[in-house]
Amino acid sequence: MVVPLDGIRAFHNAFRKDLSAIDAAAYSAAQGPGNLDLVLKRYTLFCEILDWHAKGEEEYVFPALENVAPLVAEAYELDHRGLDILSESLDKAIKASDTLRIVRTTSAFNFFLDHHLDSEEAHLYRIFNERISLPDQGMIIGKTSQKIPKERFADVINWLFPLVGPDDRENLVRIWQQALPPPVFAGAIQLVKVALGNDWADVIRRIPELK
Repeated sequence: MVVPLDGIRAFHNAFRKDLSAIDAAAYSAAQGPGNLDLVLKRYTLFCEILDWHAKGEEEYVFPALENVAPLVAEAYELDHRGLDILSESLDKAIKASDTLRIVRTTSAFNFFLDHHLDSEEAHLYRIFNERISLPDQGMIIGKTSQKIPKERFADVINWLFPLVGPDDRENLVRIWQQALPPPVFAGAIQLVKVALGNDWADVIRRIPELK
């Protein structure tokens, strides 16, 4: 059975994979033979989606947690400010075309984000799961997704689904199937089909009723 937190974990896994690839590309470019194409193509969207995710947590998840575990979320909000600084630093390094500064920033960004997401999952979201009812979790996490501008929803799906594995894809689709009105869900599924291409067949295998 899927639970609301499976949606958070899917986004976290996508953030990890995308930033790791961005960092690897920056490192390759700094060594000489590589180029920054992947970094230039992906970093803006990555930073936008990370910002929407963080704002959703700050507006909905952290206040709910404050009611049942005071002060727990405070340190994680400070982490978000650190991620803001790293995002801004990467943007400045890329605009300055400073390859060494870019790889130093992506390396720091990658390390810090991994640590932050691991800490959230091991601590903050564990408390959230233990002290907040499943219906309330669904409502709270559903609201976090509202920080994504409606006109950018397709961009997020095109970014998210190719980055995550089969289990995360299935979990996301099942969560949406439960949470979204049928017409909205149908539109989202069409976007997922396009984003996954041939990999859509595995989603159908796991969720046959989508045929």
